[in-house]
Order: sequence, then C-alpha cells, then structure tokens
Amino acid sequence: MSDPSNPIEESFELAAARCADLTPLVYQRLFDQHPETRAMFRTQGSELVKGSMLALTIEAILDFAGERSGHFRLIACEVSSHDAYGTPRELFIAFFAVIRDSLRNLLGDEWSPDIAQAWDTLLIEIDTFAGIAA
Repeated sequence: MSDPSNPIEESFELAAARCADLTPLVYQRLFDQHPETRAMFRTQGSELVKGSMLALTIEAILDFAGERSGHFRLIACEVSSHDAYGTPRELFIAFFAVIRDSLRNLLGDEWSPDIAQAWDTLLIEIDTFAGIAA
C-alpha cells in the first residue's frame, strides 16, 4: 500500500484498483483537449508507444512526488526530446494535467482534497522543473 503521506501515489493506487490500463482514458482526454496531438500518434504501433510513454511518465511522476531517486530526471530529458520534435513545451507540460484530470474523473468521490492539493502542487513543481514557469 502507498505511503499515506503521498497522495500522488495514493491516487495512482486507487485508480489501479478501478482500471487496469489508464492509457485509453488519458489519450482520449489528451486528444479531446488538444486535438493537434492526434496527428503525433498516427503511426503503426502507436498504441504500444502511448502505453510505454504513459508508463514512463507515471514512473517519473511517482519519483518526482516521492524520493526523487533519479527517474524524475526523465522529465527534463523528455522536454529536450520533445523540443526536438517540435512539441511546444506548454503542450508537453499539459500532458501531466491530462493525467491528473483522468485520475480525478476515474476516482470520483475518492478524489480527496489532499489528493487535489498534492496534484496542484506537483503540477506547479513540474512546470518549474521543466523550465516553463518564469
């Protein structure tokens, strides 16, 4: 079970109990909110890419919100990679909010004020870490 002082981890554990694969939920929300991203995944095998990208992102989020043992550095690396692809940084960062919103929708009444506050703080910290915020 998660560390009770880590609401980010708790949100993922609660979601895992309700949904075996967040990938379709997250990417549908991404495509709905940012239709321009749909074209970024129009290649054969994109379902595997999306699942892998989400898994790595969740791992980085959990490390960033937790011990910061190293996996969180993937965020900075991927900012550079996505810059090279021509992905606007704001869109890259928006993906984290899409994950949050997908979890909030999935959890419904289990989305507590502690979880909401932790996610709000996390998104600000990721934005700053990724070099977006002034």
